[in-house]
Amino acid sequence: MLLGVDYYPEQWDPSMLEADMDRILELGCNVIRIGEFAWHRMEPEEGRFDFSYFDAVIAMAREKGLQVIFGTPTAAPPAWLIRKHPDILSQFDNGAPRAFGGRHVACYSSVPYREHCAKIITALARHYKDETAIMAWQIDNELGHEGSDLCWCPRCRAAFQDFLRHKFGGDIHALNETYGTAFWSQEYNGFEEIPLPTPTITTHNPALRLDWERFCSYKLRDFAAFQSRLLKEIIPHAVVMHDFPGGGLGKHADYAAVAQTLDRVAYNNYPVWGGQKEPLSPSEIAFGLDYIRGLKGENFWITEAIMGAQGHDITGFLPRPGQAKLWSWQGMAHGCEGLLYFRYRGAAKGAEQFCYGILDADNVPRRRFFEVQRFFQEVRPYEQVLTTPVHSGAAILYDYDSLASFRIQRQSILLDCEAEMKRLHGVLFRAGQSVDVIPASRDFSRYKLVIVPNMIVTDPTFTARLKNYVAAGGVAVVTYRTAVKDRDNNLVFGKTIPVDCGDLLGLYVEETESVQAYDCIPIAGETGAGTAGIFRDMIVPQSAQVLWRYDDPFYRRYAAITRNSYGRGAAYYLGTTPDQATLDQVLGQAMERAGLERLALPEGVEAVVRGTTGSQVRILLNHNETAVRALGEALSPFQVKVLPL
Repeated sequence: MLLGVDYYPEQWDPSMLEADMDRILELGCNVIRIGEFAWHRMEPEEGRFDFSYFDAVIAMAREKGLQVIFGTPTAAPPAWLIRKHPDILSQFDNGAPRAFGGRHVACYSSVPYREHCAKIITALARHYKDETAIMAWQIDNELGHEGSDLCWCPRCRAAFQDFLRHKFGGDIHALNETYGTAFWSQEYNGFEEIPLPTPTITTHNPALRLDWERFCSYKLRDFAAFQSRLLKEIIPHAVVMHDFPGGGLGKHADYAAVAQTLDRVAYNNYPVWGGQKEPLSPSEIAFGLDYIRGLKGENFWITEAIMGAQGHDITGFLPRPGQAKLWSWQGMAHGCEGLLYFRYRGAAKGAEQFCYGILDADNVPRRRFFEVQRFFQEVRPYEQVLTTPVHSGAAILYDYDSLASFRIQRQSILLDCEAEMKRLHGVLFRAGQSVDVIPASRDFSRYKLVIVPNMIVTDPTFTARLKNYVAAGGVAVVTYRTAVKDRDNNLVFGKTIPVDCGDLLGLYVEETESVQAYDCIPIAGETGAGTAGIFRDMIVPQSAQVLWRYDDPFYRRYAAITRNSYGRGAAYYLGTTPDQATLDQVLGQAMERAGLERLALPEGVEAVVRGTTGSQVRILLNHNETAVRALGEALSPFQVKVLPL
């Protein structure tokens, strides 16, 4: 089990190195992460590589018994490189270049940038190919974060045109037909005429915009594969990983595709960030962890766990004593098997002075230091249990094209697909059920319950897989705006929605409405009245059983929520976003039908089962600031208990 800290020794006086290493060992660490932003230190002038500084750092780490995760420094190209090649800088959608001075400012389509990345990575790998202390290589840093997943420069336009030329086999007529460019006289005579979807009057073609999203994703995946390939060519046994940021479902990059280029996935877990008055809810934190675990369907590392307040210019909530340790335990409960804190010591200079670390700039160990130390002491005895795979009975499916489609055409100003997923996930979270958040392309046949939220873009292959799953005895919960468009982001002519799913769900949708408000639609069911909002499908049941109907004067004849038997399984359809009590009831029925256990947990208490048969534990986590009792156990504020089963 990896337990460690992110350490930036180049930011401190070299005389502090040994004392820092000794104190890192005192914490209970066995690994440090270094190097990821130190390009200039490694190559102070073009072609003059100097790794002597990190040689000394790694030699001392090896001597002290610390392993090293070494980062390629490509997220922060040096000033000399930008001076020589200013066109390396990526551009905003108005054509203005991003200024040197931050990070992630390079364009992934830039040939000079790629060439210099190749040189520094090759030199690094050759220099350290026999270094036994380096146990993993981190490529870049938080790919696609902070807007770096988008660039609007001429190089990207040419690369996008090449991307489309390849996709359509050089046939511009095929592109015109697929996009429907006869609309608004947008036919192209050649690929060189195709624009970037920069701001215009009204809007660009939705199919073009989806291909632009795919191109942006392709660039990042290709960049990750390029780095991984370089390292593997020189160090075949290298463990290559990447530290993904939060909010992956909102990026213009398919992180699951990027993850396939890696040996290991890591996550930078920030339950609170600058300006937040309070942390994310426990279920939202859990959702992020479950999503990261789902990128490869494997356990993961956390490369940035927090202990202090965070923020670049505006700081936020300070985790209460014991709360950040609780979040660390939560990470381990959800499949993290190696955790490093960001950072060992808070910076005294530079943009992250207010990202507080384990130590402050005064270098005095206080509460946060000892809290980390206690966490490492507490978690280490459970290494065997916490390194076993997570087995979930339920899965939430997401689709990159569908998420992109909603970014392109939101349809409702209130519809936030990630928020909808989190709401569905939260019901299972509060019932003590483990959930995998996985791409829809992944095999989901082994799950007892599968949730398909707002998957607007589908294809016959996916719908056939979903039908086979339910027919074989699975339980599916499908929500509105699923199976509406084809893979080109176009409506499907001649087919009623949900496309190719009418028999599975036992219904069709006659009309739709975006209501632009929460809880504004009255609904009625056998158990009473409720409300719904955001969007609604006017459902005409065929074989489906009506669970809830709309209860307003014009639309009482339409169903709102249904259940349909299909083969040996059942498919639920949510035609709207119901109030929380109604959602709890419907998903509770689905869980019962799927044979999933529902624990009675107090608000703010999480329960996770880990381990294998015969060697299992239940981890109880109290996220509350007050003491509670759960499953017969007394829990003090932010307490974690590991109970044998």
